Amino acid sequence: MTTAWLVLALGDNREHGGNDGYDDNPAEHYSWDSTVQNHARLAAGDVIALWDRKQLVGVSVIEAIDIGTAEKTVYFCPQCGKADIKRRQRQKPAYRCGSCSAVFDTTARRTKAVTTYRSRHGKVWFDGLGLLSGAELRALCDAPKSQLSMRPARWEKLRDALLATGKADAVSGLTGGKRVPIPGGHRFAKVRCRIGQDAFRRELLEEQGELCAISGPAPADVLEAAHLYSYAESGEHHDFGGLLLRRDLHRLFDTGRIAVDPATDLLDVDSGLDAYPLYQSLHGQPLALSLRSEHRLWLAAHWNSHRANF
Repeated sequence: MTTAWLVLALGDNREHGGNDGYDDNPAEHYSWDSTVQNHARLAAGDVIALWDRKQLVGVSVIEAIDIGTAEKTVYFCPQCGKADIKRRQRQKPAYRCGSCSAVFDTTARRTKAVTTYRSRHGKVWFDGLGLLSGAELRALCDAPKSQLSMRPARWEKLRDALLATGKADAVSGLTGGKRVPIPGGHRFAKVRCRIGQDAFRRELLEEQGELCAISGPAPADVLEAAHLYSYAESGEHHDFGGLLLRRDLHRLFDTGRIAVDPATDLLDVDSGLDAYPLYQSLHGQPLALSLRSEHRLWLAAHWNSHRANF
C-alpha cells in the first residue's frame, strides 16, 4: 500500500518550534529536520502532497531523501522556555507566546545539532495549486485534526479526491503509469428484493434436482432459479414458470442470446456466440430435462420476444 504525506510548505514563512524556516522549492524538493515530528518516517516511493494551510500546492512521489547534519538556531519564549512563539504583524511588542501568553520584543535562542532531510521529487511533480482546499486535505489525513506540519494520509483517499477533480492524468503520473488500484470497502444501499425467490428456487431444486436445463448436471451452488417470463413486470412466481440454469447461461437466456425453438424444443444459440465453443456447441441440442406444457408456453413467449423479428 502506497504511503502518502501531507506536508506544510511555506518557505521562509514556515514556522516550526520557533525556527528560521526552510529552503523549500515545492516542485523540486522539500526540507525538514529532526525537530519535526515524523521526521524519519518519510521514505523514497512515498507520495508527498504539499499545501500552504489554505489549499493544495502540488503532489509528487519522493525519488530520494538526502540526509545530513547541521547546527540549528531555535527561538523560544524568555518567560516559559517554550518554542510556541508567534511574530505579531501589527502589534507591539513583536512576539507573543502561545503557551504562557507573555509578549516580548526579543526572543531567547540557542543552537542545537540536528539531522537534516531533503526530499527530491521533481520527476513526476504535478502542479495542483488550488485543486483541493485545506479542509479537503485535512480530511484525507489519518488524524484530520492534527496540527503537525508532516501528517500521514491515505493515498487511496488522495487519489480518489484528485480523480474527482477530473485530473486523472495526475494520478497516472504519480503511479508511474501503473494500474490504479480499485477502491474497496462497503456502503449501505437500498435495493429491491424479489419476495419469495428463495422459496421459488427450493421448489425448482426439489422438482428438477441439481440439473441445469441447458447444460445438464451441475452443483446447486451454481444453479439459479430462472423465470421463463419477465418477473420484473409481473412480480409473480407462476407454477412451472421457471427452470434451473447455470449462472452464465441464465444471463444469456435473459438477454435472448440463447432461446428454445418452440417448433423443435431445441436450443437456438445466437450466432454472435460462435466464437465461444462452449456456447456454440449447445446450438441445436435438446434441453436436459423433459418439458411440461406450461414450460412450452413460457418458452414460446420468450422465443417470440427475442426471435420473432429474425
